[in-house]
Amino acid sequence: MSGNDHQYKIESDKLQSCVREQLKFEFYRAYMSAAGVSPERLGTFQDNLRAPIHRWFKYPAGFSYRLVEALIDDKNLAPGNWLLDPFVGCGTTSVVAKEHGINSLGIEAHPFVWWVARVKCFWEYDMQSLQRSMLTLIRHLHQARLGEMETVDRYPALVHKCYSPVNLQRLDFIRDAISRLDCSDEERDFFLLALTDTLRTASKAGTGWPYIAPNKYHEKQERDAIEVFCHQVQMMYKDLSVVQERRQQYERVECRLLQMDARQPYPVESESMDLAITSPPYLNNYDYADRTRLEMYFLGWAQSWGDITDQVRDKLIIAATTQIRRSAFPDDPLSHELQELAPRIHAELSDKIRQLEKMRLHKGGKKSYDLMVAGYFNDMFQVLKQVYRVMKKGSEFVLVLGDSAPYGVYIPTEEYLGALGLAVGFGGYRIRELRERGGKWGHNPQRHKVMLKESLLTLVK
Repeated sequence: MSGNDHQYKIESDKLQSCVREQLKFEFYRAYMSAAGVSPERLGTFQDNLRAPIHRWFKYPAGFSYRLVEALIDDKNLAPGNWLLDPFVGCGTTSVVAKEHGINSLGIEAHPFVWWVARVKCFWEYDMQSLQRSMLTLIRHLHQARLGEMETVDRYPALVHKCYSPVNLQRLDFIRDAISRLDCSDEERDFFLLALTDTLRTASKAGTGWPYIAPNKYHEKQERDAIEVFCHQVQMMYKDLSVVQERRQQYERVECRLLQMDARQPYPVESESMDLAITSPPYLNNYDYADRTRLEMYFLGWAQSWGDITDQVRDKLIIAATTQIRRSAFPDDPLSHELQELAPRIHAELSDKIRQLEKMRLHKGGKKSYDLMVAGYFNDMFQVLKQVYRVMKKGSEFVLVLGDSAPYGVYIPTEEYLGALGLAVGFGGYRIRELRERGGKWGHNPQRHKVMLKESLLTLVK
């Protein structure tokens, strides 16, 4: 046995021993029941931060995996059934479905987030090959000397503001090492996702959600990028060992992830889905395209605000004023189809849209909240039509939603979407409040004082 082979065997045995030890932990053996979780957490990403696979990319614009588990159990879904998520995001619904042997269809228009979901939902690795590639990569990174790393100047200014020159060199070195590694495309994506999650953990900037804050006020302790990456990639490998052990009985489960617009017809048969779960963008003026700007800039997916607009922002349903071009809307911004099928909701929304149109003229920034609200319900009306078509009779469509109050004008999102669901053909709906929202913004004098909430809307076909 050569020296390199002997060293590989030592490192491999050490890693496998660590995996076996961690598999003994209750946390790894089984997820806790959703029944033991307070409702306040079901609509948040909090539980996912410690859950295998889910924690590979921290995307708080999501909900708890335990909600999906609870609904699968409540509806008695079994292998062969189909679960739909029209805003699958980074794959929470699809990951849970796959682990439970349930077929799933996930739809996502954001190309980068769709890629994250695709990597998280691919578990069919040759684990020995993946381990060999991982240990080779880790050894290469640990043997590197700072002097071997080139000065980095190819990244947009935002990326430079988030790291010291030394740490950005390390991140760039990791990216280059992954690109040069002799491995499969799936393994390369696995390592790139580990690097992607490393970006915010290693940064000295305030990288909490929703936006990057590279200034002194939000600055935090920077962490060595190579150390963070090596820890992350080994944690991901352990998670894969867990899910492969758990799901051996579910070899034929189908996990389809489509990069497409949730407003367009889904390429599946009518009445083919047994359950739908999702959390669409909230009507709260968060720019979902901007949430992954750091990652897209670093990986070379985009170089500017204009790139983000062309590649992401223009493809998403309207939920932020940054998506609004006032010239693109008619005088009556709500769709005629919505007016025809839901005249009461059209009338209520039209009144609030007119209020917002007048108020914006007297507000700093003159934000186009009026057209944001109109565009949101136009778009969600189309989504509801597409979901209704593919749901089986008697099945349910469950949405995690937040209400809204732009400029203090209250928009009961869950009630309006429930009524629009009836208009497209659903037989009924119910609403369950999960938690109150908005309390932490009380110090902001620019913000309205309307208390908001997060709720579950369940539409029944």
